[in-house]
Amino acid sequence: MPSVLRAYMARMDSDHPETALELLTPDFRFLIALPGREATGRSRDDFAAYIAGRNAVDRVHEILRHSRDGDLETVYGVVTESGKAMGSFLSAAVVTPDGLMARYQSYFTTTYDLIDWPE
Repeated sequence: MPSVLRAYMARMDSDHPETALELLTPDFRFLIALPGREATGRSRDDFAAYIAGRNAVDRVHEILRHSRDGDLETVYGVVTESGKAMGSFLSAAVVTPDGLMARYQSYFTTTYDLIDWPE
């Protein structure tokens, strides 16, 4: 099965991040921990509202590590904005048998790197 987190992040980084909603179950639950705040929700509609509230920037999630164990997929990487490194993230998703994300948890930090960033 292809990586749903890789597909999700590619869509979130695109000019049409709303297409990421196609990768979520209707009862999708999420927690996105950002410096100074958290975004949470209990539905695909809640996530659509989160997407609508994001600032539009040239953002890229560069995945440095990926793993899967059963229905759990994880990724670690760095976020760049307009080519400048902004911070690192560790994200996990529970994936349904048909390849959709049912749950998502992500932590983004600007102050700690679990592994060294690529040069």
